[in-house]
Amino acid sequence: MTDTIRISVDAMGGDNAPRAVIHGAHLALKERKNTAFIFHGRQEQIAPLLEEFPALKARSIVRHCDMVIASDEKPSQALRKGKNVSSMWQSIQAVKDGDADVAVSGGNTGALMAMATFCLRPMEGISRPGIAAIWPTLRSDIVVLDMGATIGADARQLVDYAILGSALARALFDQEQPSVGLLNVGTEEVKGLESIKEAGRILAAASGAGFAYHGFVEGDDLGKGTVDVIVTEGFVGNIALKTAEGTARQVGSYLRSALNANWMSRIGALFASSALTALRRKMDPRTVNGGVFMGLNGIVIKSHGGTDEIGFKSALGLGYEMARSRLIDKIGEGMLRFPLSAVTDLPASEPEARPA
Repeated sequence: MTDTIRISVDAMGGDNAPRAVIHGAHLALKERKNTAFIFHGRQEQIAPLLEEFPALKARSIVRHCDMVIASDEKPSQALRKGKNVSSMWQSIQAVKDGDADVAVSGGNTGALMAMATFCLRPMEGISRPGIAAIWPTLRSDIVVLDMGATIGADARQLVDYAILGSALARALFDQEQPSVGLLNVGTEEVKGLESIKEAGRILAAASGAGFAYHGFVEGDDLGKGTVDVIVTEGFVGNIALKTAEGTARQVGSYLRSALNANWMSRIGALFASSALTALRRKMDPRTVNGGVFMGLNGIVIKSHGGTDEIGFKSALGLGYEMARSRLIDKIGEGMLRFPLSAVTDLPASEPEARPA
């Protein structure tokens, strides 16, 4: 990979696109000067925005396409309609063609996963791709997956997610043996669905092959940061993600109300302004925006569709770090370490799982 990280961007993806996307790219470029962008979308909307940011314009290419995937389109419909011609598809195609190192989109999650899977194809040995998120905790950031790529997962898929999540943790946190836990209804080995217990047995036997298996973890371990990687299936993972985002906004609202309750509270807030600013940044979900599509032959980042330029900057920064740290190579290295014979006897996953 060259010193320049090339990011392919679906400029039309997201509720506030393309302005929030272009503005976010401007903020990302200020932090990482060796970034180049390829924006896919409607030239007549993108070009005037780039004129507002000359430095970004000098580091950007615009590839025009009229087709935009709507946020409410079904994945199958979006794939038939938008293959080869939509801004979303073309942003992924640039990665496949080698024009870019990573693709970023804030568009329809199901459509993006369908297109990314169809265009880039799953890596050999991976039964189903997943979405990983970087999760802030009391200890440090951790990796959680799957965050909603598909509903349900069998033992084979949970093991895949452990391999993929461990590779991401090694790439992000520079850890040789990240700790891995399976999210369950209890930490006892007898609890949980049979698929979770079977995955636990496989991971326990393979512990040391690029990760250290911790065992089962519970919901409160998400906030404590008990392990470096938490593995779950998409239905539970997506609920956990949305619950955490909602809780952060709820606590923030409570705090603002309390600090503005009376003049004494406002004076106290003034004296504690620096600490409150740090807390606000820590609780801001925009600063950890971006889900990594794991298990494909290329890197795709899903930004929250409703975010603003701060959130898009975070998603673009995450894509930059994934490309810079050679995520795909690290996943391949992890799969070579893992004894794949441990899962060869397990039944293959159903190929037509529905995106969440």
